[in-house]
Amino acid sequence: MVDAFPATLGSRASPLFLREAEIRRGIELVYFGYANLLRGPDTILASQGLGRAHHRALYFIARRPGLPVFELLRLLDITKQSLSRVLADLVRLELVEQRVGTHDRRQRLLILNASGAALEAQLFTALKERMAAAYVQAGQDSVTGFWAVLAGLIPVEDRAMILALAQTDAGGADPAGRPAQEATG
Repeated sequence: MVDAFPATLGSRASPLFLREAEIRRGIELVYFGYANLLRGPDTILASQGLGRAHHRALYFIARRPGLPVFELLRLLDITKQSLSRVLADLVRLELVEQRVGTHDRRQRLLILNASGAALEAQLFTALKERMAAAYVQAGQDSVTGFWAVLAGLIPVEDRAMILALAQTDAGGADPAGRPAQEATG
């Protein structure tokens, strides 16, 4: 069966895309899309007694093994107190290990252990399946436009941090600007 939902939204945004109705439609699509995207991972997390903050921490620690706590704090944009609770849960459940920095012994580096990596992989698979299906349905040009809209929502001062994550995939720098090979050292 062909899904008529995208067609009912119109194949293109209105030329009057800055009208309140179009902006509200965009906000609603982001809201409901995000809620649906996270439905599968939320179920997995709830079975472990975890929530979305734990998921975000696991995700970024998986993206940057050896990630310093202060960089995770910046990526998540939460308070130290909130991050402390999240990390305490993840360490207690033996999903994350904290190691002392090699160059600065005051630094705490975060690494997923085998069970943390397995949980993060399960969560990512649930996200990847939904995101890939939506990408296929929308097509490459729409995905590029979607990325542009989301990038526009990120404050200018934070964009370099997000770009660094993408460069990690291509063997570039980590969020601290270090080459990928030095990031865990």
